[in-house]
Amino acid sequence: MRQVPIRAGFTRLLVAAVAGLLALSGCAVGPAGQDSSKPTIRLAYQAFPSGDLVVKHNRWLEDALPGFTIKWTKFDSGADINTAFIAGEIDFGAIGSSPVARGLSAPLNIPYDVAFVLDVAGDNEALVARNDTGITTVEGLRGRRIATAFASTAHYSLLAALQQAGLTPTDVQLVDLQPQASLAAWDRGDVDAVYTWLPTLDQLRKNGTTLITSRELATAGKPTLDLGVVSRQFAEANPDVVDTWRQVQTRALRTIHDDPQAAAAAIAPELGTTPEDAASQLRQGVYLTEAELTSAEWLGTDGAPGNVAQNLQNAAQFLADQGQIPAAPDLATFRDAVYTKGLPGVLAG
Repeated sequence: MRQVPIRAGFTRLLVAAVAGLLALSGCAVGPAGQDSSKPTIRLAYQAFPSGDLVVKHNRWLEDALPGFTIKWTKFDSGADINTAFIAGEIDFGAIGSSPVARGLSAPLNIPYDVAFVLDVAGDNEALVARNDTGITTVEGLRGRRIATAFASTAHYSLLAALQQAGLTPTDVQLVDLQPQASLAAWDRGDVDAVYTWLPTLDQLRKNGTTLITSRELATAGKPTLDLGVVSRQFAEANPDVVDTWRQVQTRALRTIHDDPQAAAAAIAPELGTTPEDAASQLRQGVYLTEAELTSAEWLGTDGAPGNVAQNLQNAAQFLADQGQIPAAPDLATFRDAVYTKGLPGVLAG
């Protein structure tokens, strides 16, 4: 959910290294990533409660696409997923809107498209201060050490929370830590506050005070999302696969709404927790219905990208204003990166 923007030179070296390894192994890279009698679809996932984990655990994609090998790889952050896309190592990814806004902007300019909205951040992402610090407001963080995963939705929300409180990033000490590393730093007393997501967030709340949530920031005009993205090259070569992937993701959203116990039971082992805890985590997020997903407010319909494009452009502009990226692309860049082909009809397939 996430690192300093990757320089073009590093990107070229990374891609060259991956290509070299593939050449040594005797593999020719095709649209699905491997040349074999059963091509591989490579998916990047993160361990946060979403329909993506329902799909993974229930093996719905494997059942729907028996002619493919389905390879799921766990990533700790959106920044890492961006790097994997740049290296050509994955075809689909579950990634936050802030890293997507960064990925579609210079210098990354990653050729991927937004094909699904997995969830809208609610109380499942938040800024929490350790109780023993006595901090009860965002303003009280001046001069304190705050951990977050840089280039993540949590990082974006943290910057927005500081701005809302009249603080700048230089008024605090920001520390780049992935969720589990931030929990360890919290336990040692090395940081005073953390902005992160579930399931780490619930562990911090046991002896921490929530200062602000992503749900509150969304109300204030800074919403964040978890998105499903697909490599543009892969989508052009395999549109039927993209349709199938969106169909099983839609099935997962329906399950979250219609049978939350079944959804929690599927997600729990993926998070290493109990079904009861998984159900609690699911209740903290916002999961769209099929009608909402294809409305003008979100993905939109075939040929008419929805407001998710504006959301991403707003995020990119905020990142540019904060000096996180050189400049925000225009709205057309983000509209072109919303994959609406076949919507809404294809989701009913």
